[in-house]
Amino acid sequence: MKKAFSILAVFSALLLAYATYQALVVAPTERTMGDVQRIFYYHVPCAWTAGCLFCVNLLASIAYLTWKSSKADALAVSAAETGVVFCSVVLVTGPIWARPVWGIWWTWDMRLTTTLVLWLIYVSYLVLRKFSDSAQTPKLAAVLAIFGALDVPLVYFSIWFFRTQHPQPVIGGGGSLDPRMLRVFLINLLAFSFLGAMICWWRFRLEVFQRELDEALALEALLGPDGLPQVSARSRSPLGKSPSATGPA
Repeated sequence: MKKAFSILAVFSALLLAYATYQALVVAPTERTMGDVQRIFYYHVPCAWTAGCLFCVNLLASIAYLTWKSSKADALAVSAAETGVVFCSVVLVTGPIWARPVWGIWWTWDMRLTTTLVLWLIYVSYLVLRKFSDSAQTPKLAAVLAIFGALDVPLVYFSIWFFRTQHPQPVIGGGGSLDPRMLRVFLINLLAFSFLGAMICWWRFRLEVFQRELDEALALEALLGPDGLPQVSARSRSPLGKSPSATGPA
């Protein structure tokens, strides 16, 4: 397992470095937007990766509700955390790209608004997981995750359902790319997908380890260092009286 993770980490780093070189050096400069268009090679792959991670969160949440699997719950929270990171990158790079192209940092465009709502839903999911100690927290979080996942297709299809300033998607939509740009885009899409998978895997391993450690510490506190149940002095005395109260008056 450790060897596979190390191989994935090295491969992801090399692929990401190669993708960055392709995006900043090899890809041709867009005719109308200039070099600012190169944000596209990071903005869209991060959006794709965030959407995939939220789908993983959805499937893991359904698996938890079905089988009450602790590992499914750990995968759900790991995918949500990683997805929020990539979605945050999307919300930061989008305005940076929009300012020189649209002349404004932010507009309540349907694509932008639904993406912000998606981010807020999953931030709420993480806040619930962080600060609630109830035994029902995993179940409530799973339900919230299923609700939040409904916004993922709405984000993608919003440009068909509503009038929007956002460009058409280059894959599966009305947009188009120069073949050289498309090649660089696909390389970056692959690189960020591997990066997201690596981070999510690492976070999942950490979450499982943390839960196993918490269970071990709880068991040690219950049984004691010698592996025997901890019994108080009061419980050992006859009739539940303290030892000092059992002697003659």
